[in-house]
Amino acid sequence: MGIKGGGLRRLICLPGDVLSANADFKSPAAEAARVQAPSGAQSGPVTLILWLMCLAHFLHDTLQALLSSVFPILKDQYHLDFTQIGYIALCFQLTASLLQPVIGWFTDKRPLPWALPCGLFATMIGLALLATASTYPGLLLAAALVGTGSSIFHPEGSRVVRMAAGGRLGTAQSTFQVGGNFGQASGPLSAAFVIVPLGLKGIWWFAGVAMITVALLSYVSRWYSANLAAAARRAKRAAASAGPGLARNKVAAAVGILLLLMFSKSVYTASLNTFYVFYLIEKFQLSMRDAQLCLFVYMTAVAAGVYFGGPIGDRFGRKSILWFSILGALPFTLVLPYANLPWSIVLSVIIGFIMSSSMSQIVVFAMELAPARTGMLSGLFLGLAFGFSGVAAVGLGAVADVSSIETVYRICAFMPLLGLLTVFLPDVGGRRA
Repeated sequence: MGIKGGGLRRLICLPGDVLSANADFKSPAAEAARVQAPSGAQSGPVTLILWLMCLAHFLHDTLQALLSSVFPILKDQYHLDFTQIGYIALCFQLTASLLQPVIGWFTDKRPLPWALPCGLFATMIGLALLATASTYPGLLLAAALVGTGSSIFHPEGSRVVRMAAGGRLGTAQSTFQVGGNFGQASGPLSAAFVIVPLGLKGIWWFAGVAMITVALLSYVSRWYSANLAAAARRAKRAAASAGPGLARNKVAAAVGILLLLMFSKSVYTASLNTFYVFYLIEKFQLSMRDAQLCLFVYMTAVAAGVYFGGPIGDRFGRKSILWFSILGALPFTLVLPYANLPWSIVLSVIIGFIMSSSMSQIVVFAMELAPARTGMLSGLFLGLAFGFSGVAAVGLGAVADVSSIETVYRICAFMPLLGLLTVFLPDVGGRRA
C-alpha cells in the first residue's frame, strides 16, 4: 500500500467516533417508526438499517461471487492456465484492495451516502463485460470493474453499520459481514444451477438482483444522509475519550500485527476460494457441478463463523476470538491435504467456520484502536484482504502449474502459525482476554 510506519500513525491516531452507548436491539417494526429521525440521540442499534445492510451485502456479494464461480468455465472456454486464472483474480483483488482505503480515507472527511448504489452499478458493468468479452484483456478489465464496485461499497457500508450499531460493534459488523459471506456462498450455487447450464450468458439473469440491491441501498442512503449531522455531533462529544488510550506507536504496531493476521487468513482462504473446485475435480474426479456444491458447503460454514464470531468477540474480548480463529484451525489445515473426499469436505467446513470467526473482529479491533478512522481502516483491512488474496492467487496458481494443486494446500497448511503474533496485541472490546 506504500504507507510507512509514521504515515500510518498519523492516519489512524485521531480521536472521534460516531457511536452512542450500548443498548439492546429493538424490533424492526419499532425501528421503522424512528429510522427517518435524524436529530435525536441514538440510544441503541438501528436494527432495520443493520438488517437492510446485511441483505444488501448478501445481494451485492452474490453478484461479486459470480466472477470466481465462473473461473472453471473461463479456463475451458478461453483455454487458460492456472496462472492466467490467478491474474484475473489479481485484477479483481487489486482494484478492490488499492481503492478501498483511498475511498475510506476520503469519505472519513466527506461522507458520500449515495456512493452505495453507485458501487453496485460499477459491479454490474463489470459483469456485463464478463458475459460479452471476447478477449483475455477484456476479462481482465471486467474483473477490475467488479473490484471497483466492491471498493466503493464496503467502506461506506461499514460506516453505515457503525453509525447504526449503538455500541454493539462486533455484533453489528458481524451482521453486516455475514450477509456478504452468504452472498459469496451463493456464487457456487449460481454457477452450478445457472451459469453451468447457460454459460457466461447466464450472468444476464442476475440483472434483477442488481435492481433490488440498488433500491435497498437507495433507502439506506437516504437514512445515512439524514443522520450525518447527528453522527457528527456524537463524534464531537466522544472525541475526548475515544480509543483505548494507547500511545501512537503502540496503536501503529497493533494495526501492523492485525494486518499480518489478515494476511495469513487471506492467503489460506484464497487457496480455497480460487482453487478448491479444481482440487476436488483433479484429486477426486468430481464433476464441476458437484465441486461447486462442495464449495458452497465450505462458504456456508465461513458465513456461519462470521456471524457467531461477532457476539462472541463482544462478550469475551477480541483477542480471545483471534486466538481461537487462527491457531485453532492449524490442526485441520495440516490434515486436509492428506484426507479422502468425505473428510476433505468435513475438514473444509471446520476450517471455514474457525478461520472466519474473527473476520469481523479484526476490523472492529482496528476501529476500536482509532475510532475516528472508520472508513479508512475498514477500507485498509477489507481492501488489503482482497489484495493479499489476489497476490496469493497468482502465486498459488504458479505453484499449481509447476507442481500440483495438492502442493498448494501442503504449503498453505502452515499459514495459521502467524496467529502466534496475537500475543502482542492489546486487550480491547468485550470482556478483556
